[in-house]
Amino acid sequence: MARDKKLARRKQAWIVFEDEFNWVRISIAAALAYRWDAARTRLYFQTRAGSYNEESLIEFVRELHCHFRGRQVILLWDGLPSHRSRLMSEFLQGHWLQVRRVPSYAPELNPVEGLWANLKGREPANRCETQVQRLAWVAQAGADGLRSYRHLQLAFLRHTGLQL
Repeated sequence: MARDKKLARRKQAWIVFEDEFNWVRISIAAALAYRWDAARTRLYFQTRAGSYNEESLIEFVRELHCHFRGRQVILLWDGLPSHRSRLMSEFLQGHWLQVRRVPSYAPELNPVEGLWANLKGREPANRCETQVQRLAWVAQAGADGLRSYRHLQLAFLRHTGLQL
């Protein structure tokens, strides 16, 4: 991780942590992005019915690309089979970002875990939604609410013990 931090500073790259969360009949992908100097943060969030697979994750990464055109990006994610599949490897080959692995046995190193804890403890905690669309709306509203709180996004990073 220290090597990635130095690389990010040297290239003035964004460091992006990504993770997925399966919740009943809905799945959520989120990416927390930190500029190399911690001057800016970004939150990207997507919901979908069912589970994520290689194709849907490739689409998520394609959408991220729209937000980082012309910028250097280091993507950190775990070793989920969809992240390291042949299809994903071929897609990422020579792509606009560099991929690094966060150990799959160490979710505490991924600030997106703090996002999940925050979302689960707030928006949906007191709801008993039965419709997937309503649940997606509630989760999206929660993420939208967090998007403007840079200090909270930085707190998720600090909680991991990592620094930029």
